Amino acid sequence: MSNNIQEKVMNGHKNGFAMLMLWIALYIAAIALVVYGAMGLDATPVQGSSVVIFVVGLIYACIGWFPFLGLKVLKPGEALVLTLFGKYVGTIKEDGFYYVNPFCSAVNPAAETKLGQSGDISDNGKGKLTALVSAGNVNIEGTGIPNKKISLKVMTLSNSRQKVNDILGNPVEIAVAVMWKVTDTAKAVFAVDNYKEYLSLQCDTAVRNVVKLYPYDVTENIDTTGDGQADDGSLRGSTELVANKIMEEIQSKVTEAGIEIVDARITYLAYAPEIAAAMLQRQQAAAVVDARKLIVDGAVGMVELALERLNEKELVELDEERKAAMVSNLLVVLCGNHDAQPVVNSGSLY
Repeated sequence: MSNNIQEKVMNGHKNGFAMLMLWIALYIAAIALVVYGAMGLDATPVQGSSVVIFVVGLIYACIGWFPFLGLKVLKPGEALVLTLFGKYVGTIKEDGFYYVNPFCSAVNPAAETKLGQSGDISDNGKGKLTALVSAGNVNIEGTGIPNKKISLKVMTLSNSRQKVNDILGNPVEIAVAVMWKVTDTAKAVFAVDNYKEYLSLQCDTAVRNVVKLYPYDVTENIDTTGDGQADDGSLRGSTELVANKIMEEIQSKVTEAGIEIVDARITYLAYAPEIAAAMLQRQQAAAVVDARKLIVDGAVGMVELALERLNEKELVELDEERKAAMVSNLLVVLCGNHDAQPVVNSGSLY
């Protein structure tokens, strides 16, 4: 696409119903001329005017279907990019019944591209066959004839899961759903070969470029913002931040294709199967260490409180050796995995 081609919205062509009535009337008139001319040919002598009327009516009856190709029907959220002998003439965006030059043809290089996204879902022809005069062709749903209309609705693209290495080199699997729409039909059609495939490729590339900047989980001494300081950014803990970066990365690449990225969300995130078991053991070990640390901190506080209360109440006097034994016993009881078995001392304390 040359840089000087801009989208041109065609207005003022909502005369499809009037033109339909006109061409139907002319077609009926042509049939009437054929009948009238045939009746004149049967008469004797044959008049030259009858021959002319018959020939004119027959010719129009044979080619009178061509003007009907200029009829275009658009529903809300649809657009037609029209070209005349290879030259871009404009885009119809507003819903309605239009009539344009019958020689104009609609262009949509991504008409047959199916990416498994929301805009590509169809009933595969099950049920009724609906004939629509569209883009200079009769588009029959379910017959395989491509629909040249471009959807302006917000669509969702969900590519397959990708295996990507994070900043630490750990392989992770991630899937992203991208909500997008076409904002400039001229760029979408003429700037790239196939805007759907172009978007899908840019989504995969953006995911790889962003994921490699983050660790899967929070890791010390990792800079994910580029400011030279370690932070707590991670794929698992900062999903919204990562998704926004992916959206910005995609948008910077698809603007030239007339596409706007509305939103992006991470739909799946996990370690790759080959390291998932090892990482699960690592997470379990880290959880056990954290739990033990919390238990020890609580036990030390309880022992400290017990000694303070004994000193305040002056219930018993303990020397340093007995205090150490008491602290040891309390820590064993409080930090142990099993219930303590009481031992009753019926003799002297000493």
